[in-house]
Amino acid sequence: MPENTLKKDKPTVEEPAVAVAEAGPAPDKPRSLAADAWADLCRKPLFLLSGLLILFLLLVSAFPGLFSSTDPTAGDLSKHFLTKPELSHVFQPDWFGYDNQGRSIYARVVYGTRVSILVGVGVTVLVTVVGGLMGMLAGYFGGIWDTLLSRITDVFFGIPFILGAMVVLNAFTERTVWTVIGALAFLGWTAIARVMRGAVITARHADYVLAAKALGAGTSRILFRHILPNAIAPVIVVATIQLGVYIVAESTLSYLGLGLGTNEVSWGGDIDTASDHIRNAPHILFFPAGMLSITVLAFIMLGDAVREALDPKLR
Repeated sequence: MPENTLKKDKPTVEEPAVAVAEAGPAPDKPRSLAADAWADLCRKPLFLLSGLLILFLLLVSAFPGLFSSTDPTAGDLSKHFLTKPELSHVFQPDWFGYDNQGRSIYARVVYGTRVSILVGVGVTVLVTVVGGLMGMLAGYFGGIWDTLLSRITDVFFGIPFILGAMVVLNAFTERTVWTVIGALAFLGWTAIARVMRGAVITARHADYVLAAKALGAGTSRILFRHILPNAIAPVIVVATIQLGVYIVAESTLSYLGLGLGTNEVSWGGDIDTASDHIRNAPHILFFPAGMLSITVLAFIMLGDAVREALDPKLR
């Protein structure tokens, strides 16, 4: 047999590589809704600004000793009665001045962050878990469960939020942070339940749910593996915005004297104290009220950014 025929019949190792190169790169895998929303959020200045501010507030609430070593409840009336701020003394006890009890306003603003963030996050977690679970069950099963939940939510929606919290908290002789969280969560779960119910009603008729049922999937698997991931987006948006509302509610109750006790450091309690000296010492009101406004605004901006990222119609 000729030598050139043997060479021609030999397979070459370069051929598969050429075939792969001609086929081109593999197509990118489609991103999930969460990954797509996160990529969209990272491009929004509103989300980055609010996220950094919230991270700073969480750091202050978790480690207030890093920002102030002064006891927020200790005061000296003879030296610091309504002393004005010394803005040149950054991070010093007299940076924001002193209140009518001779206490450092800066220290009270720092330590008051813990209470507000704890109440806001605690209430949000409770209402999201309780309201989300009840709304999911009512929306999926329907019938008597849906009717019963709808009537219960109608009753709770008829109760003014702050007035109802005042009535509940007035029944306790000693009010702590956990008492306030429980009272606000008791009245605030209905909004999350109604949002979750509507999202589940829409999702339960989807093709992937019908396919899961046809394959014999159980109820719990359908609810938590198929329906919940596709119905949680509007709940996250509402919960993020409502977190700021709960912080305002705690401050309002403390201002009215029905929130936290006098031994707890709270922005609402400091605003109540400052209302008697607003003319001759407005700095007592300015700093706790400003911190409260900035905190609530940060969570509202975060909620708006998340809503735009999770809603395709707003992109």
